[in-house]
Amino acid sequence: RFHYSFCVFDSLQYGNFVDNLRLYVRGGSGGMGLPRLGGQGGKGGDVWVVATKNMTLKRIKDKFPQKRFVADAGANSGVRALKGERGADKEILAPVGITVTTDESRTLGDLNVEGDRVMVAKGGSGGSLYSAFQPSKGEAKHIRLDLKLIADMGLVGFPNAGKSSLLTALSNATPQIASYAFTTLKPEIGKLIYDDYKQISVADLPGLIEGAHMNKGMGHKFLKHVERTKQLLFVVDVCGFQLASKTPFRSAFEAVQLLTKELELYKEELLSKPALLVVNKMDLPDAEDKLAELKEQLQNPEEFSDLLPEDMIPQNYLTFRHVVPVSAITGFGISHLKSCVRQSLDEDAALEVKATHREKLQALRKHSESVITDSHVKMLNSSNTS
Repeated sequence: RFHYSFCVFDSLQYGNFVDNLRLYVRGGSGGMGLPRLGGQGGKGGDVWVVATKNMTLKRIKDKFPQKRFVADAGANSGVRALKGERGADKEILAPVGITVTTDESRTLGDLNVEGDRVMVAKGGSGGSLYSAFQPSKGEAKHIRLDLKLIADMGLVGFPNAGKSSLLTALSNATPQIASYAFTTLKPEIGKLIYDDYKQISVADLPGLIEGAHMNKGMGHKFLKHVERTKQLLFVVDVCGFQLASKTPFRSAFEAVQLLTKELELYKEELLSKPALLVVNKMDLPDAEDKLAELKEQLQNPEEFSDLLPEDMIPQNYLTFRHVVPVSAITGFGISHLKSCVRQSLDEDAALEVKATHREKLQALRKHSESVITDSHVKMLNSSNTS
């Protein structure tokens, strides 16, 4: 009974954080044409979604409970104004970090920075000679606004791995923490601040459970946010965990592979992201022995695949850049983890800079070659003429 009441509490809390919204949008109708004078009606307004600072999906939901956005109609053609005025556009102000899709999951656009905008419904054409002076209606559809958090690192772990405690130990975040099966009540982003003032963002997301790829629990709410993080920070309990009395006990090694499989089944490309492994709760008894066992298993994961259910063996085992033992409670290993996170992100940033330089050099070489070729052709032409 306690577990049931907690789940209800959890959904209520998570309900206060809205990360997706379905809206009805319709472009304005065109204005009527004027047949006897050949007048053209005004075009209907378009509907746009515009990225704006300090906006949330919850605010949109509260402010527009009917979730309908319709642009203005174009003006009819008249004797005084043969060309009718265009209808006013409708703008939906949305938070930064939104993906706009149709009901059929077709992406209309991403709003990654303030001011980004995407048209979601076109206005209808005004009546003219080509349409027998009859206007057309505006486009109408349902769209979805999907918030995907953007962070440098995304924490990936099953419930009770200690992700929230770890985020608190690492950063300035103060997530709500409790020792229940599902602990993170809403996505939380913490900032790691270094001595040279460099800041790195780390996102702790709603607890992943086995079967998340099938949208069990908060599955897709979690997994879609992982897409927008640069790197993954796996967190496991060194002593393993058991989600509930009816579910099997999982060792730290099994937890790593099950997390890998959940990501693989949801979207295989997620596993191409660089990943670090945090082995938490090193303050527990026998933690050192368990850590040694885990490291051995990670070196030859194929040899230990029989520990996993057959349908949960990953196609490809992850290789972690760093395996870092910590205790979020005592602070053991936290400063080393911060160094590893920084090192991993800095390495990738340096590679990106190199790649950009290489592209620029290649473009410059191509440009130089084309200039030399053009000059050569001109010289040949002039010598032939003379």
